[in-house]
Amino acid sequence: MPTRVGNHKLLSFASVLDDKTVEQAIEAARLPFVHPHVALMPDAHYGRGSSVGTVLPTVDAVIPAAVGVDIGCGMIAVRTVLDAASITGRDLTALRESIESAIPLSPGNYNRGTDRFAFTAARIAGLEELAERDAVDLTHSPKWREQLGSLGGGNHFIELCLDEADRVWMFLHSGSRGVGHRIASRYITLAQKLCRQWHVRLPNADLAYVPSGTDELDAYLRDLAWAQRFAAENRAEMMDRFRQTLAHWSGTDDPASLEVERLNCHHNYTARETHGGREVWLTRKGAIDARAGVRGLIPGSMGTRSYVVTGKGDAASLCSAPHGAGRRFSRAEAKRRFTEDDLAAAMTGIEYRHGADWIDEIPMAYKDIDVIMRDAEALVSVDHTLRQILNVKGT
Repeated sequence: MPTRVGNHKLLSFASVLDDKTVEQAIEAARLPFVHPHVALMPDAHYGRGSSVGTVLPTVDAVIPAAVGVDIGCGMIAVRTVLDAASITGRDLTALRESIESAIPLSPGNYNRGTDRFAFTAARIAGLEELAERDAVDLTHSPKWREQLGSLGGGNHFIELCLDEADRVWMFLHSGSRGVGHRIASRYITLAQKLCRQWHVRLPNADLAYVPSGTDELDAYLRDLAWAQRFAAENRAEMMDRFRQTLAHWSGTDDPASLEVERLNCHHNYTARETHGGREVWLTRKGAIDARAGVRGLIPGSMGTRSYVVTGKGDAASLCSAPHGAGRRFSRAEAKRRFTEDDLAAAMTGIEYRHGADWIDEIPMAYKDIDVIMRDAEALVSVDHTLRQILNVKGT
């Protein structure tokens, strides 16, 4: 059951929550155009503008910083025809290195060209057509085509997993890369400028909004839709490359024949939905769509379980669910607390690239995924539980 925070329009589904995150959520809940309430997900933690794990319904206004700077960030998963027995004895290090060759990793690393894979051209053409149709200005990101199919860093990852029946899954987490960040930054700055011009008093500048009926909101929504599409296509592009490397590694002639089912979902976005009897802009920042029957993906941290789920349509949560484990310690604090040896111990039995660059992603820097999933029992049902056997990260 959710907990109402004071007399605010704020419901929390988190059993573990720090004061700083609560204070930030209260600021958002006090905005006059919030309806019916703000929902904090079980994995909520402090972030820019609004806490990560915030579900924010707004009437006739959108807050760009509440969507976040990684527009459309999310997960994609593919269940394959392979099982544990069919890959036993194969060299996982070779597969990891092949993935790292096919997909550029880390911030600022892009593809050298766009013609390496036959399936890339159609995605680029679709994004070009959408940008032209909606007059999306991408002059700030002339290399966006080369960004397509790149992972990024931080908590973005690629994994090979086994489910409860020892079936093999491909699993990855990424978003809209540099082009999405530039779109977000442009409109966060614009919203702040507009609120200053209109003498709008805000508890903090990152809650600046763009109201309905303005050319600025129309432009933001067009650019936002493009960035969300780019993020989804970026994940699909990487998954197709992953599938190709897995086919070669496993001795499968036709990469497409590996695939049984595919799920691709955002957890940083806004959409038009009806809640509390009104049509609102529902912004999910670090939260997934959990309307009844909608399938989603909830990753654990590096080295812990992840989940394939189905939404239950819980009204109090605004039909939403957590997007992952959620950070417990900041990156700087994690590096102070933990060592490279701690990371190696936590990753026992999992193929990964060893080194100090990933200490801030150690599982202990995140909340306990078991606690998160217990807190989310009323929000989703679990279809599959995944445990990784291979992990790829950028720095």
